[in-house]
Amino acid sequence: MGVSALFGHAMTLLYGLLTLYIFRVLTNYVKLRQFRGPLGTGISNWPHSMAMLRGNCHEWYAEVSKKHGPIARVAPKVLITSSPEVWMHVNNKPGYKRSDWYYNATRIEYRRDNVFSQTDNAKHERRRKQMAPGYSGRENTELEGSVDERLQDFLNLIRSKYISSDRHVVPMDLAKKVQYFTLDVISSVGFGKSFGMLQSDRDVDNYLQSSEEGLATGHTALAMGFSWITQMPFLGKFIAPSPKDNNGFGKMIAACFRVVEERAASSTNERSDMLASFIRHGLSGDELRTEALEQIIAGSDTTAGGLRGTLLHIITNPRVYFKLQCEIDDAVRLGRAPSIGEGLVTAAQTRKLPYLQAVIREALRVWPPVANIFPRDIPAGGDTVIVDGESIFLPGGACIGYSAYAIHQSEKVYCKDAKAFRPERWLESDPAKLAVMVRTNDLIFGHGKFHCLGKPVAHIELGKTVFESDASLGCAELSWAFRDFKYVGASDGANALFSLIE
Repeated sequence: MGVSALFGHAMTLLYGLLTLYIFRVLTNYVKLRQFRGPLGTGISNWPHSMAMLRGNCHEWYAEVSKKHGPIARVAPKVLITSSPEVWMHVNNKPGYKRSDWYYNATRIEYRRDNVFSQTDNAKHERRRKQMAPGYSGRENTELEGSVDERLQDFLNLIRSKYISSDRHVVPMDLAKKVQYFTLDVISSVGFGKSFGMLQSDRDVDNYLQSSEEGLATGHTALAMGFSWITQMPFLGKFIAPSPKDNNGFGKMIAACFRVVEERAASSTNERSDMLASFIRHGLSGDELRTEALEQIIAGSDTTAGGLRGTLLHIITNPRVYFKLQCEIDDAVRLGRAPSIGEGLVTAAQTRKLPYLQAVIREALRVWPPVANIFPRDIPAGGDTVIVDGESIFLPGGACIGYSAYAIHQSEKVYCKDAKAFRPERWLESDPAKLAVMVRTNDLIFGHGKFHCLGKPVAHIELGKTVFESDASLGCAELSWAFRDFKYVGASDGANALFSLIE
């Protein structure tokens, strides 16, 4: 066969592949043609990828929703909704499942799923049932006590090293210390042993550095469409993170597995921590190590984001700070909370402080610690949803995610000042309006079969830490601590893959 013949066959093959590609693009475009979106999103993933690479995807989703409606298009096969009702429907109705293109990218280990990355609904439900007792506190009776121990470490660290005065300023990166706190908490309640970050005031075993490096790499790979390479048969094994690595997730995997092996070798009856509960419910070996690793990353980073945002909003709003301080002072004066030196406030006591709870809800609403798309595949036969009284058909073969900023800063749900930090809205709304607000606000922790397992732990940490920070440290000390604060919650670029454990 001559060169010209080979060239002719090659060109025929090339034209055939090009035709197939154009056909697929047109098919995907036509399937979702009723949904509007930014220029190019009907035929290309690049607008979506560029938003991810810029690190402001959550803001882009909100802009798209505002301009193009409650269900809009952000990629050829990807829709996004700003309707709380639609998102609740999607997470409740059988047939929807997590999208492989997104959740496979959140795997930390080679071809091994954890409760967050699992896209098979049946397997996900079984794993949740194995893990739920440990998170709920039913089998972890020392959960709140473990949080108290780490909170005391947190307060002691600030009091002993970082209290400023009129003549001497001691700046502190409170964002980092909060991360130390949440990592020490999750290791205490998870493994029965703290990492010791607060007591040593350093990033022990470089957990934070490794997490940031790993998340940044994973996020970039997802945005560029390369994440599937790490999961390829055989080849992916040499690309995915490994305990033998000296940086990134690999280094964290090695450190985490070492702690898990130490804990698994002990009796599950000596201390009722989460790991002991997981073991009693059938987790062992690789499954146990994988869930423990995901627990450290997702369970600490997102709670830290919520705490950072809440404290920042308090110290930058004097009116809110003083009103909260008055509620705390009244609670102490009336014996509804302990005074300084008499122990820490209990979680039950914090739940009875309406303004404190309003502050926390409002901070999580204005600045959601997790603002990812979390796409769900639409059932093969499609589905019909109701938006503002209108029936809208969602075609099968596509997926739909949600815009956290659009939903949690919705003027329809929260009134015209929805972007403002105003905790009073939770105390002055009529019962019907409040019910809608609460139902929408709860979506921060997922919904339905994907509801956050870590929500009870997160609420204990939030309530107790905000109370004790105000009661024990005061606004001035926390303001100095935030001198160089930069928001690095889980909705930011490098941390865009994970949520509180779904």
